Amino acid sequence: MKTRIAIALIAVALLAGCKKNPAEAPKPAGTPAPAGTATGHAPAAVKPVPAILPDVIARVNGKAIDRGEFERAVKSLEAQAGGPVPPDRRDAIYRQLVDQLVALRLLSQESVAKKVAVPDAEIDGRVAQVKGQFPNEQAFTAALAERQMTPDKLKAEIRQQMQAMKLVDSEIGPTVTVTDADVSNFYTKNPDKFQEPEAAHTAHILIRTPENADEAAKKKARAEAQTVLAQLKKGGDFAALAKQHSQDSGSAVNGGDLGFVPRGQTVPVFEQAAFALKAGQLSGVVESPFGFHIIKMIAHRDARTVPLQEVKPQIEQFIKQQKTQEKTAAYVETLKAKAKVEILM
Repeated sequence: MKTRIAIALIAVALLAGCKKNPAEAPKPAGTPAPAGTATGHAPAAVKPVPAILPDVIARVNGKAIDRGEFERAVKSLEAQAGGPVPPDRRDAIYRQLVDQLVALRLLSQESVAKKVAVPDAEIDGRVAQVKGQFPNEQAFTAALAERQMTPDKLKAEIRQQMQAMKLVDSEIGPTVTVTDADVSNFYTKNPDKFQEPEAAHTAHILIRTPENADEAAKKKARAEAQTVLAQLKKGGDFAALAKQHSQDSGSAVNGGDLGFVPRGQTVPVFEQAAFALKAGQLSGVVESPFGFHIIKMIAHRDARTVPLQEVKPQIEQFIKQQKTQEKTAAYVETLKAKAKVEILM
């Protein structure tokens, strides 16, 4: 079975989760699913993975993939999935993850053989991006310790991954082409992927109330929202007031702009108030479980089929990812054929 490679950082996804904003819009329709998304069932027979993993999971040309690296990859996978590996799929998922780590190691070793260089500045930049996902140095250090990782190990793994990615870019990238016919065929054969429901482009100002807020807290928040609404009715600039007063951190920085939000994606009371407005209109103060909103309707859009030209860039990127993935898998198989790979679990 050929190894499927996701061209991404698979071992250092130290990403902190965050709660949804009250009116957060989902991914727009017309965006194909990411390449490599698993949709099929696990193979009928998979070699069981021992309950206690060995210290060395695999060796690639004599270089070990140790248990720590594997366990960090598992944690990364679980963080991306938003939950633990299901016990009934543990064997299959762990085997696939070993395949990915072996493939990554093969690509990294080949990149060294071909003298593919990654400037230290790029690696330091990626490390800085990872650190930037944490509120402070202490939280970053704690996350590393939880994953039994040191800053030096993190840097080494990032270097390995970036080398592998640069190798793929140089060896596979030039061979991948996406034609207008590819795009047109995909669009024609997948009409369901390009349907968009009725949507409203809105902005809002939110004055939050704590969960289980008492009447005094609600009264105070409502009064604050009423004060802001009064300023808007006197000609105040919505975006400026949103930046100043809104407690929805996700939209306040954009002047409260939520973009186009389809029906069914926000709490019912917010949706009902928003879709009742005409372009340019303001709502009154609307109470939801999150607090008190002032909503502005910017534009309304009926349900539609997204035009080809509008989604062409996303389709091109999706097809390119698929073709790159397929060619990378084949390339890894050629590397594996001339390598010594030992799976030790």
